[in-house]
Amino acid sequence: MKKYSKETAVGIFVLIGLVVVAYMSIKLGNVTMFSDDYYVLQANFTDVSGLKANAPVQIYGVEVGFVRSISLDQKDGMAHLELMIRKNVKLTDDAIASIKTSGLIGDKFVKIAPGGVGDPVGDGDTLFETEPAIDIEGLISKFAFGKV
Repeated sequence: MKKYSKETAVGIFVLIGLVVVAYMSIKLGNVTMFSDDYYVLQANFTDVSGLKANAPVQIYGVEVGFVRSISLDQKDGMAHLELMIRKNVKLTDDAIASIKTSGLIGDKFVKIAPGGVGDPVGDGDTLFETEPAIDIEGLISKFAFGKV
């Protein structure tokens, strides 16, 4: 039996390390290019201040997806969101999407209040009922200057 030289052993160790780093990057980075577990929903908001891509989407406090992208629709003057929702989560077109704040730091997320009597939505459909984020700074300044 032939023994491996030190260089070969180090090479194998480095290769295994690179494979582990790549795997962890994909798993921890929420990369979905290898998975068909999600469908896309569209939503338009008048204000998405503080919301970022990859922010969670929750229903009843349970994470069911994430924000894939945020773009500006200049024709309608709205912020356009693409939401990735797990396929096992069924929504109807009367669901209400709103932007909420979690914790003291102010991390934003999308909360969906599922409807019940509307038609089911599928891949690429739009949620029309939306509520923008509450402007806490504006409320505090109004309160501080007595304009409430």
